[in-house]
Amino acid sequence: MKKNLVWILVVVASVAIGGVGSYFCFGNTNSKEEPLPKQEKSEGLRGVYDIDKNINEKTIDNYLGRSDTVYRDVRMLLDSATWENKGGERELTGFVEGFEVVPYAYLTEFPSEYIEQKASENVSGLYTGKTLFSLDKEGNYVANYKESMEILEYLFPKDKYIFLMCGAGGYANFTKQMLVALGWEKEKIYNVGGYWNYEGNRRISTVNKHGSKTKYDFWKVNYHNIDFDELTEIHL
Repeated sequence: MKKNLVWILVVVASVAIGGVGSYFCFGNTNSKEEPLPKQEKSEGLRGVYDIDKNINEKTIDNYLGRSDTVYRDVRMLLDSATWENKGGERELTGFVEGFEVVPYAYLTEFPSEYIEQKASENVSGLYTGKTLFSLDKEGNYVANYKESMEILEYLFPKDKYIFLMCGAGGYANFTKQMLVALGWEKEKIYNVGGYWNYEGNRRISTVNKHGSKTKYDFWKVNYHNIDFDELTEIHL
């Protein structure tokens, strides 16, 4: 009887010690993340695009993998616009690890002034297909489908910080403006700039060259496609 009691105490003690060790080895899973720097606009044109001064293409690697943050790249897999005329790329040639792709072009239409600005920069062919929302004459976002807001809230959860990236920062800026206009907290949404200017070490390339031919391994991309044919259109 005494031997059995001693054995039970040994087992209980071992479990307790192991639990404490695991706590210190792996950390407290309920612990909060380190506070993010408050948003601060960059200078010059980057500031016009609302690209953050502290969390951007140079520093983003320091802020990856946070449980309180979602990471969204709002480019298209294959953009219809002639971004090569401005030194950019149509193809999504790569992305930063942890970022999921949700094309801004599928969220809402481009403002007319942006289309005109790009035309003056020799960039044409911006996407004009179906979108979750449209812009009315007053600049308000109007849902085109009954599921539009549900989809937006799922892809951009309000209870998380949201890091937005695109090619150069423009699409990310428009996405942030849209979310804020529809009720998201501005302080929780960071425009972290453009992949074309990324300087970190967590780049995942989709480029797959075979001799003179180039293919793109888009299967590497965590891509959120929106099948508009399966949605319930709102007829105004």
